[in-house]
Amino acid sequence: MNTQHKDFVKIDVIKVLPSPTGCAICLGNDTKVFVIYVGPNEGAAILMTLEGVAKSRPLTHDLIKSIFQGFNISIEYVLINDLKENTYYARLILKEENSLGKNIIEVDARPSDCIAIAKQNNAPIYIKKDIFEKVENLSHILHKEPTNEYEDEEEPPEDFNFFDDEEK
Repeated sequence: MNTQHKDFVKIDVIKVLPSPTGCAICLGNDTKVFVIYVGPNEGAAILMTLEGVAKSRPLTHDLIKSIFQGFNISIEYVLINDLKENTYYARLILKEENSLGKNIIEVDARPSDCIAIAKQNNAPIYIKKDIFEKVENLSHILHKEPTNEYEDEEEPPEDFNFFDDEEK
């Protein structure tokens, strides 16, 4: 890691899980895992990239990648740089090289977009060390064994059905 990254912690996408409002992106490393909640479309884009799903037409992040390639811009890294009122903020760090030289560009973007672009371009993801130290460690949740509390019963309890009788 460069000396410029001494205040950053390298993280990666550990898992993408469904949530009531979209997806939970589990990020972290060997010492800690935390969650960023994103919308269903953003979560699907990240998951498609992680799973290498072939797309018949380019999606938004594919378009961004093509534009960057057209202008000879590479993704240096992504930095999750702030956390305010339970909202994460991120920066996309880009490098533009041409006959005039090299230029580093920082772009403010949603963490979900930054993560999707980073994974698509094999770029590293960092979080500021002070933010990483503040977030709750949720790694224990990923190691829980799934349980089925109804496995000994022949049928699930009556309240298991959330539809009204009229909707059956």
